This record gives sequence, C-alpha cells and structure tokens, in this order.
Amino acid sequence: MKLGKQFRKLSWILLLGISGAFVSKPEKEEIAITWETLTDITYNRKFNKQEEMYFMYPTFGNKVKALEGKTVSIRGYMIPVDETGEFYVISAKPMAQCFFCGGSGPESLIELDFRKKGRRFKTDEIRTIKGVLKLNPEDVEHLNYILTSVEVVN
Repeated sequence: MKLGKQFRKLSWILLLGISGAFVSKPEKEEIAITWETLTDITYNRKFNKQEEMYFMYPTFGNKVKALEGKTVSIRGYMIPVDETGEFYVISAKPMAQCFFCGGSGPESLIELDFRKKGRRFKTDEIRTIKGVLKLNPEDVEHLNYILTSVEVVN
C-alpha cells in the first residue's frame, strides 16, 4: 500500500513537470501606443560638425523614454521612402500631410526595420505594426523613432 501512494505521488510530480515543459512562454508584452504618446519630445538646435550645419535634435520626455526597448504597436499610414520599396516609414498622417510635406513634425513618423524584408505596401495603406522601439537622439541619418524587428499586425 505504501509503495502505491509513493508511486501515485511520483506520477503526479512527473506529469506536472512534463506538462510544464509544453506550456509556451508568453511573448514579450506588447504595448499599444498612439501618436499622441510620441509627442512627449522637445527639440534643441545644435551644430553638426560632420554635416557643417544646424539640426534640431530631440530630447525625449519620460513617457517616451519608458518605452525604449519595449515591444510597441501603432496604427498609421505606410509610406515608401525609396524607389525600390524596401524602406518604409509609418506616419500619423497620409503622405500629403506627413512631415516630409510640411504638415506635421518629425514625431509623426517612425522608421521601420522589418524582421522579414520584401513585403510591399501601397502609399497610405493603413496598417497596425509592432516592433521594438529605439530612440535616436543623435544620428541625423535616421528618424527620431525607429522600430526594429517589425511585423505587420493587420
């Protein structure tokens, strides 16, 4: 009788251990953000020696700093930036009103670095995307906000 109880106890321990091995770990928590969130930013005019001209450099507020390195999702307008359709940004506004056309500020755009390359989007195609947020306070060759490992949500 004693052996039977120990066997059942051992069986339960093994069963729980094995079932725990098949439980998938949850993916990183995704934070849905809005374009309003990204307005927690100010700009300072500084001289760039390499380019020999002045640029407006961002200073990110605490709300935005708290999101750096986190997986975020946002909905906006897809805008191709190069002729090949390989490089995209997502915008708070359609192409005719986006930052490049003078209708918004640089905080209304996010540079996208897709996990899988090659997908094409129509200009102003509305999509929700997710990726890891990187803040860019210095490199004038890139936007202030960059999403890496980007995937299309819908």
